[in-house]
Amino acid sequence: MTTYIKINNPTKMKSTLTKASTMMKKALAISTLAIASLSSASYAQEAVSLDDLLSQLEQGNISQTKQNKAREAEFKAKVSQQQAMLNDMSEQRDQALELSVELEQAFAANEIDLANNADALDKRLGELKELFGVLQQVSGDTRSKFQTSVISAQIPGRGVFLDEFAQSMGSTSKLASIEEIERLWFELQREMTQSGKVVKFDREVVKANGDRSNETVTRVGGFNLISDGKYLEYIDETGTVAELIRQPSGRYLATTTDLFNSENGGTAAFALDPTGGSILSLLVQAPDLKERVDQGGPVGYIILAIGLVGLLIALERLISLVIIGSKVDRQLKSSVATDDNPLGRVMQVKDKNPGLDIETLELKLSESILREVPKLSKRLTLIKIISVVAPLIGLLGTVTGMINTFQAITLFGTGDPKLMAGGISQALVTTVLGLVVAIPMVFIFAYLNGRSRNIVNVLQQESTGIIAERSESQEKAGQGA
Repeated sequence: MTTYIKINNPTKMKSTLTKASTMMKKALAISTLAIASLSSASYAQEAVSLDDLLSQLEQGNISQTKQNKAREAEFKAKVSQQQAMLNDMSEQRDQALELSVELEQAFAANEIDLANNADALDKRLGELKELFGVLQQVSGDTRSKFQTSVISAQIPGRGVFLDEFAQSMGSTSKLASIEEIERLWFELQREMTQSGKVVKFDREVVKANGDRSNETVTRVGGFNLISDGKYLEYIDETGTVAELIRQPSGRYLATTTDLFNSENGGTAAFALDPTGGSILSLLVQAPDLKERVDQGGPVGYIILAIGLVGLLIALERLISLVIIGSKVDRQLKSSVATDDNPLGRVMQVKDKNPGLDIETLELKLSESILREVPKLSKRLTLIKIISVVAPLIGLLGTVTGMINTFQAITLFGTGDPKLMAGGISQALVTTVLGLVVAIPMVFIFAYLNGRSRNIVNVLQQESTGIIAERSESQEKAGQGA
């Protein structure tokens, strides 16, 4: 059976349904939030209708109320327990406060006792406190002396006692014993005694290449260590004796060999370093001849090459002129002209032309002398050129070195002189090399040129004598006719 409802106002009915639907949505949302907030998931069942949803909400409220009541009962049951714990904590706090007060009072009393005891100790020490300060200073100075002393290479382990003694003297809680003071005096006395002895002993030596070997070391007082003709150094940090990587010049090494090979009680010259190694360290840093030449750079090597060429030319000219001069001297003592020397070749002109008149003979002799002059003076001009060019090339190296120096100053400033040392070294070394080559070349040129002129003078003198002899013979022949 179908029932029909008549709606008089459809618009009003639609509005009423809309409001009802909105209320239902709000109620559904609230109920969903209420169900979600329940701790038990058994109440969050799917609602079929609004009545079911309302029933679930009522059951949830009842369950939550039961849980809250159970929590309240549990909390009330534990109130007495919490109160007992609070009372225990309060009692512990009171005890801690009382202990703190007692400790503060004990601390203050100890501070007063400590100050009184310190004053009493200072008064009882008296002059001993000053003595302990002197002992600490002396032990510290002695330890620093032993660090650089070569005697420690023969007597190791002396610094351990001094370190411990200096530390004990730095505190006022320990007094120095008579044994410790006597030990300090003994070490000082032994250092002075050993400083005046030359002793040989065996120990391990580290070579310059890193190898280790047992060597016989000669200690010269407290100044130097030598072995196998070389200087050694003592390294306190590692307690080793090592060969100097760079040795001083040969004139110092020669003395070490003499001393090392000398017998006990014998005498030998030795280059002694009174500073215990400071002067020696400066000597080994000084560059040798090769290193100074290397400082000149390419310009320096060019100057040396030119000087070597000039020296070879000068040597060849000297040998030639000496040989020619000896032949000329031998020719002067002989009346027979030979063609193995300039004077003989000039004299042969007279023999080959016996019938020439004086003027023609004079011209032929002059021609022969002029022919010999280039042979005597050849390559001497090259030596003169080298003597002039060498200082000019040195000046070129000087300018180049100064340019490098100014570039270093521009880039790095003047804070570190080592940055400028390279350019300055090149500038000065090339100048020195140029002068070293030029000055000998000037003297060599003058000497060789003088020998050449002497031979030419001899030729001219003999030529003049030949002309005079021919003129005299012609005059006699004319008078006889």
